[in-house]
Amino acid sequence: MLKMKIRIDNIEIEAEKDQTILESARKAGIDIPTLCHKDGVEHYSSCMVCMVKDKVKNSFIPSCSALVQDGMEIDTSGEEVIHIRKKAISLLLSEHRAECEAQCRIVCPAGYNIPVMNRLLIAGKYEETEELIRAEMNGGDLKCVNCKAFCENACRRKKIDTPVSIRNMRIFISNNLPAAGKGQVSPYYSETDVRKRFSSRVGLLEDIEQREWLKECSENITRYREIADYKSASEEAESCMHCDCRAADNCKLRDLAEKFELKDPKGKFVNASIAKKVNHKTGLVFENAKCIKCGLCVRVCGDSKEETSLCFINRGFISIISEPLTGEFVDIPASVAEKSIDICPTGALGHLNFIKGK
Repeated sequence: MLKMKIRIDNIEIEAEKDQTILESARKAGIDIPTLCHKDGVEHYSSCMVCMVKDKVKNSFIPSCSALVQDGMEIDTSGEEVIHIRKKAISLLLSEHRAECEAQCRIVCPAGYNIPVMNRLLIAGKYEETEELIRAEMNGGDLKCVNCKAFCENACRRKKIDTPVSIRNMRIFISNNLPAAGKGQVSPYYSETDVRKRFSSRVGLLEDIEQREWLKECSENITRYREIADYKSASEEAESCMHCDCRAADNCKLRDLAEKFELKDPKGKFVNASIAKKVNHKTGLVFENAKCIKCGLCVRVCGDSKEETSLCFINRGFISIISEPLTGEFVDIPASVAEKSIDICPTGALGHLNFIKGK
């Protein structure tokens, strides 16, 4: 195997022919951030987050696809490189019409994880719901009792009919907590103050876009203002439109925005209306506003000729990820759905009932 000597951040590295700069850097323990790259999947430079500087040629190149050349001198962390990465991430965010956290949680003075509570109730995971509430109370009183229900005032359901009865649901659960829990920390609880984390915004919503979240709700929902038991609590929770992000805790785009201390752009570029597609057979959910068009979901299933999989449609700047023109979203099988969800770097692709598999 032909060996080459290159320098990355002033460290001499012995690299192999046909090896990318990214591969060489990682083997040397040098971290280069990526969004559109996945080991084992065909390279397709699109996000430009992995840009590095070739000091010999005085040019910037994507490390995920650029091959090593003997005598290279690569800079992965200089000011110019960091500036380019920040610009690349900011451009992605300018088209990212999505929210990292639901408004109900952001406005909650206590930072309670309302979206997860609703999902647990819908899934019938009542013990897990109690563990979450107990952890959030942290040995004290429930803040909801004396709160003015800011969460319900911010609830998007309010603009369609009536807000989810969040306050009364939490009061019912706290009043009926078992004397002692299981003695374990809820896996759904986090001490992180979401208001201090980076959070993307959707920007101005059209009425038709507002109703896209309803696609996850049952058509015939029984509403309860007063919560008397877990049956009424879980049925009322089903009216939640789930405008939170499934990938709030494992979104690479959010992580990079925080790493580079970026703020969400005030003006969002509207390339396509907010839309949500739901495959109830497999549980696959696709939210185009969260898609960064990295193409990983397309490439990971690119060899599938017999199964319906995701692809790019349209051309140029208005291209989007979609099911093929010759197929339907409901035709995408479970095997393709799992591959697509696992490889998505944001919350664009996810499970309808993702809370069940946590």
